[in-house]
Amino acid sequence: MDFAILCFSSLFAIVDPIGLVPAFLAITPGKSAQDRIRISILASVITFSVLALFAFFGKAILKMLSVTLPAFEIAGGILLFFIAMDMLNARLTNVRQTREEQDAGADKTDIAITPLAIPMLAGPGAITTVMILSGKVTDWVSAGVLLGSIFAVSAVTFGAFYLISVNASLISVILQKIFTRLMGLLLAAIAVQFILNGIAESGVF
Repeated sequence: MDFAILCFSSLFAIVDPIGLVPAFLAITPGKSAQDRIRISILASVITFSVLALFAFFGKAILKMLSVTLPAFEIAGGILLFFIAMDMLNARLTNVRQTREEQDAGADKTDIAITPLAIPMLAGPGAITTVMILSGKVTDWVSAGVLLGSIFAVSAVTFGAFYLISVNASLISVILQKIFTRLMGLLLAAIAVQFILNGIAESGVF
């Protein structure tokens, strides 16, 4: 249960579907509700697939690069902390997507794959998070918990985008900013914990 809470909360905080609602609307101007729903479905499926891929092959990737899990936890924690600082200021971090990428996305006929799924949803921060969490998988049960958490966050993301597609005024700007700051605070705490875990596991102290 503790691992399930850690997986879901950390992934939900870094993906931040509610905080991405303004960006979703910004890159789908003039789209009908049906088009936005179709884009949401495809983006959620791709997000789940990408994160699941890195979750289950993350250890192999690190081993191939001769990078230890503690080192990756420390580096990943630092990256997540910077993303959290941007979220606390209620702004879209450039680690996830630059303004140029968002503007370019608005001109695409189908933006579900990029920039929506990659890098807005399954970006460096989310990939780093699942790879760190994959290092804590010890059996099939914990593997199922991690996969289930990725699915749950992807489903919640679709739900948020679906609701805003049906009614664009459903979530106010103020509510989005408040939610993003709360998620930023949670993500900052998780990032610090990742760093502390990495230091402890490295045996430096």
